Amino acid sequence: MNKKLEFIPTTNNSQPRTYSGFTLIEVLVSAAILVILGFGFLGLQYILSKNQTAAWNNYFAIEETNRAISNFTKEVRNAASSDNGGYPLESLGDQEIIFYSDYDYDGSVERIRYTLSGTQFIKGIIEPSGNPVVYDTSSEKQAPISEIIRNGVDPVFFYYNGDWPGDTVSNPLPLSDRISETRFVRVVLKSNPRPNLPNLDYIIESNTRIRSIGNN
Repeated sequence: MNKKLEFIPTTNNSQPRTYSGFTLIEVLVSAAILVILGFGFLGLQYILSKNQTAAWNNYFAIEETNRAISNFTKEVRNAASSDNGGYPLESLGDQEIIFYSDYDYDGSVERIRYTLSGTQFIKGIIEPSGNPVVYDTSSEKQAPISEIIRNGVDPVFFYYNGDWPGDTVSNPLPLSDRISETRFVRVVLKSNPRPNLPNLDYIIESNTRIRSIGNN
């Protein structure tokens, strides 16, 4: 009896399968990294924003001082006799100046005072009143026009005669000669919104001739 051998093909379906994707731990680690990066970005953004704000504040503070000096220069240049006949210059100190000028162009000559008090550069104005005209010091309207001045005891105002800048011997003028001899006024302000950093002091200065008094 012949036996027939039958070959049955076999297949191997028992090979291990592999899966792609992240495990739960990998997802948690990735999420933690993203959170850390997010906080880091927000922190950096906050620091940059704070520095930018400080820079703008510093800029505007110094610009305010610039405007104050610009206004002062115009006013002292146009100094004039007071409405009661007083001399254009009343008091010329190292850190305070008082003069008369029609600063608002209203036809009346006001008494104007600029003074340094601590770190404040202050402007005071008195309108003429009465008949005869008087300048009542109790009616002075004053306001700080800059609060970041670091001059300390250093002079703010300097005074020069008609021979300046050629005459460097008599100038700046001593206190005793200022009222009669002053023809030029110079202002120097040391401005700094960050008092703990004196290396950032910004010097603003200007000078002008007083037109009404003349050249001599």
